[in-house]
Amino acid sequence: MAQHNCGTCRFRKKYDDNPASLLGRIWRWHAGWCPGWNRYMKSLPEKERRPIAEKYDMSKFKS
Repeated sequence: MAQHNCGTCRFRKKYDDNPASLLGRIWRWHAGWCPGWNRYMKSLPEKERRPIAEKYDMSKFKS
């Protein structure tokens, strides 16, 4: 299986640094439907997934 780069994504870093930036907003929109992000989040253990879901307000990954 291919390794996910979502944990070190440069666009995600842009969002973390400045959520209101253009690239940050594009990443947030993209993460809402990206199949790679969905696989990455589902591959994480509950203990790691929940804080990320809270941080980015992604309710489908909070449970």
